[in-house]
Amino acid sequence: MHEVPVPASVDAPDAGPLLALTRVTNDVIAHEWGTRDYDRTPQEILGSLRDQAYVRKDRLLVTSDEDGPDGPAGTPLAYLAMNLPLRENTHTAHVEVGVLAPYRSRGIGGALHDEALRRAREAGRRALTGSTDQLDEPAEGPATLVPSTGTGRVAAQDPAVRFVASRGWQLEQVARRSVLPVPVDPDILARHRAAAQEHAGDEYRVVHWGSHAPDEWVDEYAKLNTRMSTDVPLGGLDFEEDVWDAERIRRTEAQFVDRGIELVVAAAEHVPTRTLAAYTTLMLPPDNEEFVHQEDTLVLKEHRGRRLGLLVKAANLQRLAEVRPAARRIATWNAEENSYMLRINIDLGFRPAGGSGEWQLRLDGTD
Repeated sequence: MHEVPVPASVDAPDAGPLLALTRVTNDVIAHEWGTRDYDRTPQEILGSLRDQAYVRKDRLLVTSDEDGPDGPAGTPLAYLAMNLPLRENTHTAHVEVGVLAPYRSRGIGGALHDEALRRAREAGRRALTGSTDQLDEPAEGPATLVPSTGTGRVAAQDPAVRFVASRGWQLEQVARRSVLPVPVDPDILARHRAAAQEHAGDEYRVVHWGSHAPDEWVDEYAKLNTRMSTDVPLGGLDFEEDVWDAERIRRTEAQFVDRGIELVVAAAEHVPTRTLAAYTTLMLPPDNEEFVHQEDTLVLKEHRGRRLGLLVKAANLQRLAEVRPAARRIATWNAEENSYMLRINIDLGFRPAGGSGEWQLRLDGTD
């Protein structure tokens, strides 16, 4: 078990562990989803690890310690990714354990889990969060687990589910993964946007930007990111408000540039107050022009009921067709209890494509 250092570049003499971490992470995730859409580049991971002002990012790599039938000594087998917030939510940590399929059921995942608990306790954390993936949501029945929200299910006998459940983790939420083939018919998008704009009225208008928010909107953008941490459904997950300001926005934008990631953002301005009422973000990964991540979408509670979610999403899909014409599919994740946003996605053409269980482990013994 090795700590992965943060090298000066992906070509630096000590970049070997980072390159190995990239390979094993991509292979684990590709095995789970049957696609390489979620592959990351070494530079993308390095750019993320270089910026730890708001989140401490521990990365461990497990390698074989001797030659064997599976490969020479030093063969990457598994990884631990652990994020520990440093400003708000300092009572939490997010844990991701991945073991390559041929090396499972050998105690490697358990050893990494134990190391995560040790680090969390050492850092004074009282709640861990983590996810288990599923290609399909199982049918209702006794062989499933239902979260505290009462919506969504996971298969009780899924190996990852058994791994976390046997270690005391509680299922607090189920998220749906949805995929949209793109480009969407321009006429359909235009109709959706026009209908949403008519419902919203003249008090709202769409504004766009890319990887750098305009100075006039950066403070409002920070407020939306702050509200994103509390206005979305969280199930039983123990999260507090995550405060953003203009400095954090600019630092995060610089990190995205370092990672090679581009953003496409649409927001709804409330014209009478010159404030932002809603926003949505598409993230364009490096080295894969066909795939797009649909990231945050939020309508502030005080502006809901005006179809602003549909308005900004339709507008952003129109913008995507202009800036990334090679895009062919978008994937997004939503809490199963977030019926409003799921309905918007369905209206736009997104279809269910698996999902995840969102789990929490209390280290302080509370429920």
